[in-house]
Amino acid sequence: MDFDTTIATRRSVRGYLPRALDPTLIRDVFSLASLAPSNCNVQPWHTHVVSGPRLRALGAAMTERAKSGKPAEPDEPMVGGYTDVWRARQIGSAKALYGAMGIARDDNQGRIDAFLRNLDAFGAPHAAFLYLPEPFGLREAADLGGYAQSLMLAMASRGIGSCAQGALSLYPEILRAHLGLEKGPKLIMGIAFGYEDPAHPANAARTDRAPLEDLVTFHA
Repeated sequence: MDFDTTIATRRSVRGYLPRALDPTLIRDVFSLASLAPSNCNVQPWHTHVVSGPRLRALGAAMTERAKSGKPAEPDEPMVGGYTDVWRARQIGSAKALYGAMGIARDDNQGRIDAFLRNLDAFGAPHAAFLYLPEPFGLREAADLGGYAQSLMLAMASRGIGSCAQGALSLYPEILRAHLGLEKGPKLIMGIAFGYEDPAHPANAARTDRAPLEDLVTFHA
């Protein structure tokens, strides 16, 4: 796809076909994403890609932890809540998603089940876990976000669906245990990816964007 079409058609995919991607294709999109800009070209990110049965086992472990009621302990705390216009946008997004899945506002169990699907990367055959190495902070996290966007656009340009997920960062100790990682680098986010299942109801959800005037101020 051309660049404009890639940006305009990329969206969050929450239902995947079980077919794995070709390893060469995976390396291709990650190589392309590595060209993302960063402050002083320090490239402050490291990614772990987990696939197949290992990803399913990881998802099962995180799902069981969530069901246990034990509080999540993300490396980067999720503090505060959305208010004002940002809260309105969040509500609009939730309405679109739950509406597509046929989950009513008062269907608490349906909403819980929908959330738990996050922890299994929506059944995707692959997931990328993005880490911010020590001792980096907010400035470098912005660079990591640019890398994540580059990665998802590279995927979209090749017909690969993806979804950026904060939920995949909720239980970093489980990921460290499953992958044999040392504590230190902070798990910031995960990205589920694979081929979209067009029949999955969640993929019928569509969200809008705020008018440009609400997001950008031009100074002559």
